[in-house]
This record gives sequence, structure tokens and C-alpha cells, in this order.
Amino acid sequence: MTTFNKYTLYSLLLLVISLSACKKNFDPVITGVLSPDNFPRTEADFNLYTLQAYKPFGSKWGYNDVAYQNMFFSPEYGHLAMFDLSTDLFNTFSEWGGFWEFFSRANFTFLWTQDKTSHFEKVRYVTGMTQVLKDIATSSISEEAKNRFSAEARMGRGMAMYYLLHMYGPLPVILDPEKINTEAEKDLTRLSREAFVASIESDLQFAADHLVQSPTEYGRFNKGLAMGYLMRLYLNEKNWQRAEAVGREMMGMGYALVDDYASLFREGTERNNETIYAISVDPTAPTSGNFGGNFNAYAMYCLPGDFQSTKISGGWANPNGVFCPTWQFYDSFDPADKRRTLMVPSYTAKDGRERNRSNMRGPVLKKYPDESSPGADVQGNDIPLLRYADVLLMLAEAINQQQGPTAEAFNLVNEVRAKHAGLGPLSSDLNQAQLNDAILQERAWDLYLEGVRKMDLIRHGKWVSSLKEVGKIPSGELFPVPQYALDVSGGTLTQTTGY
Repeated sequence: MTTFNKYTLYSLLLLVISLSACKKNFDPVITGVLSPDNFPRTEADFNLYTLQAYKPFGSKWGYNDVAYQNMFFSPEYGHLAMFDLSTDLFNTFSEWGGFWEFFSRANFTFLWTQDKTSHFEKVRYVTGMTQVLKDIATSSISEEAKNRFSAEARMGRGMAMYYLLHMYGPLPVILDPEKINTEAEKDLTRLSREAFVASIESDLQFAADHLVQSPTEYGRFNKGLAMGYLMRLYLNEKNWQRAEAVGREMMGMGYALVDDYASLFREGTERNNETIYAISVDPTAPTSGNFGGNFNAYAMYCLPGDFQSTKISGGWANPNGVFCPTWQFYDSFDPADKRRTLMVPSYTAKDGRERNRSNMRGPVLKKYPDESSPGADVQGNDIPLLRYADVLLMLAEAINQQQGPTAEAFNLVNEVRAKHAGLGPLSSDLNQAQLNDAILQERAWDLYLEGVRKMDLIRHGKWVSSLKEVGKIPSGELFPVPQYALDVSGGTLTQTTGY
């Protein structure tokens, strides 16, 4: 199986891309000069043209599009900074100031003055996918190919809108291709939540219906990814019945939990029956420029500068890592929980000093071990976006919310505890509310540093209370829309509630 490391097309006009071969990369090849008169026409053309769908979903520093843009999964201003660092699981990080400190404090007000580097600009990506879908629909390629390429474009559009919903709430997006390049583009009125969510649902459902479960090129969108995000959408919208239905379907797709939790995040065992979709990264890929490859830099953000690790002689931050779990979170684990072993509570620093609770903000997080070659800074551990454990815990929550507590809901949680933690079952005396709390806690223990905690807390109504317990005062659940967007809207775009 080849690997598809999301190299995307930033302009399809007058563009020449040459082939480069890397161990874990699949690169598109276009030869000759392209123009609207000769591209895209053939199925091979559309195979490359549709790669635009992957543009915001890599793990690179970013890309240029109107202005410099971080990706949804960039090491900086990506999903872990926005949806994990800002929560009760991680300490405030003030050493670098700026957005790192603001996100770690869950103070999003600074985004009000952000320029076009804002993720708000990804509404343009949504428009782009709407145009791609029209071009596919009006082409002369086969219906099978149209469905296949449309599924990738709709997966990208649906996933982008899913994240934008959790950043800003419903936004003005163009879903009708006839409105592109017309006066309608000036209307920045937000869609209703109902309409915005319905569009995400429709896109993800189409993707689930037409994507294959195991693409030939590892790293392309797949059926399980579409279904998992559809399940997340239903769960966060508290549509428990539909979330349950999707979860039950996914239980029959052949996924299974691994016995060794740590192996999920190691390069040598990153492909397994539990990881449904991961960002494919390469430790040897270039890390600069639009056509650089995806990489995993999280060890550099997690390790303190004085921590001698396997390949890395200290991370980028001092005296603690950027992603530094709280002692409260560390202590919440059962001491026998195998998942806690990925946090280091004490160590001997490079200068010989002993570091422990007396002089550490929190334990050192080593969820992504530095074992790659060459391994000087970036690593080759693929970055999971969706795992089967997440699906089982979502299913348990959906069942419990409707009928709980039930034996089936308990069993689903206990399966994750047994396989990943090496722990016994939950107490069977829990009532529905207590089981709901237990599921939320289990999700924290299993999915920390995977970009879902903020959504989980908001869904459970514990966003504010949980942050206050660790000394954080959140500015709001969502992000403010940048002022420049409000200014150009002529009054049609409203600010996010609470700002």
C-alpha cells in the first residue's frame, strides 16, 4: 500500500509539479502547462484536481492562500492548541506569551483582532470545494469516478465546516456554485445552525456512502473517517439516536482495540486495527514551503528543554513543555492505569538536577515517543484523528443518554478500560448521570492530546466548571470573529455570541 502524505495543489493554473519520492509520501505529478482549456478533463486530471480537498488537513506549519494559513492540524494554532491546551487537562503556558498563552488560558478574545491568518478564512476553502463539486458534476467522467471524487471533496468540506462550527458557530458559506463570483458573495449573513449542521451531515453521509474503507493510498479519506465525524456531529448536536445508529454500523466494520495503548502512537505500530484515520507524516520530509511534507513535532512541544529523551536532547520550551498536563489530571488516573505511563512524573535533568513535583508544573508528556530516524526534532509518528476507542465511548454515551444505565453501555466502557488501561470494570451501581460522568472521564484518560476535550466538556455542560477547577477563566465557548471580517461585511456578519 502506498502512502498519501497530503501534498496539495495551491494553484492549478500555469503550475508544474515534479515527482519527489519520500519513504512515506505520495506526491501528485502534473507535467506540462495547465489552463482552464485543458485541465481538468480526464479521470486522471480529476484525481489530481480533487487533491485540493486535503489542503487544510495536514500537519505542516501552514500554507499560503490569500494570507498565510495554519492547517487544522498544524503544530501551532491547530486542533491540539485549540481543543486540548485550552482545557482542564493542561497547564497554562505563559513562557512564550502570545497565542500559546491565550489558548492555554482559554482566553480567546485575542482572536478578535486577528488578521487573515485566521481560521475564519477557511470559509474560502468551503467555496473552493463547492466549485470543485460543480466541476466534477459537469464533467464527462464516469458516474463511479464522479461519486468517488465528489466524496473526497464533500469529506473535506464537511470536516472543515465541522471544525468551523466548533470555533465560531455557523458561518456564512457558499454551498450553491451559482453564487460563486456573484454579488451573493458579499452577503456574510451566518447560516442558521440547523442549515449549517444539515450541510455537514449531508456531506459526511455522502462521503460515508462513497468512500472505501481501505484506500489503496494510505492517508486518503476513508469511509470510517466519514462515519466517525458524522457520529461526532450527531453526538455534539445531542442527536443520540442517530449517533447510536452510526456507532452500531461501525462496530461491524472490522475495527478492534489494540492491547498495547502506547503502540498506537509509535511509528513502528501506527497502522493497526484501531486507528481509523491518521495524518500520515514523514520525519525526513522538508518542513518548509508549500510543498513540504507533514511532520510530527509534538515531542518538541511536550518535552522540557532539559529533558534528555531517546533521540531529542530537550524540547523547545523551558522550564516545562508547552503541552504540560496538570497534576490534577495525572492524579485522576488509577496508579495501575497503563495509559498514565506515557506521563513522566520525575526525571534527572541534563544538568544533573532532580526534577519532580516540587519543581515541575506537571508531568512530562511522552505520548509520541521520539524514535524516528534521523529524529533530531520532527518525528514520523502518524497523528491519529479517529480511533475505535473513541467510537466505542461515543456509542456508550449515546446509549446511556437514551436508555441508561444499561449493561451494554457499561460493557463498551469496560472494554476500553480492560484493553487500554489494564483495569477492571466500572462499578455497576452507577446511575445514568454517574455513568455519563464516568464516560466523560474515560474519554479524558484515553483521548488526551487528540483534540476532542473541549467539545466533550461543552457537550456535557462542564466547560466553565472544569476549567475553574484548574484556575482557568474561559472567555467563552467559541471564538470571536475577526474584526476585519465584520468590517468588510457591511453589517451582515454578526459577532459570535458572548463577544
